[in-house]
Amino acid sequence: MPTYEYKCKDCGHLFEKVQRMSDDLLTDCPECQGSLKRLIGTGAGLIFKGSGFYSTDYRSDGYSRDAAKDKTGGGASGASSGGDSASKTTSPSPPSSGDASA
Repeated sequence: MPTYEYKCKDCGHLFEKVQRMSDDLLTDCPECQGSLKRLIGTGAGLIFKGSGFYSTDYRSDGYSRDAAKDKTGGGASGASSGGDSASKTTSPSPPSSGDASA
């Protein structure tokens, strides 16, 4: 149920009331019985609590362990793997161009 904010036109009393959307508007101030005006509210905000929403709430423990392994040991081997693949790509290129000219 939404929370509506009311302000008294006579005394300025400001208060909130939880009501159904189908309920009638309040008309009398609880303090002075004066007339009320319902204020336009901004609604509820979205609040994320915790140290990290994505990495701590949705990732599995196995994923975190694998990521830690990649950071410690995989970083150096990943760089050497990249160098190996580049050298392999360079070596086969000349024989294929040699076959085309023959």
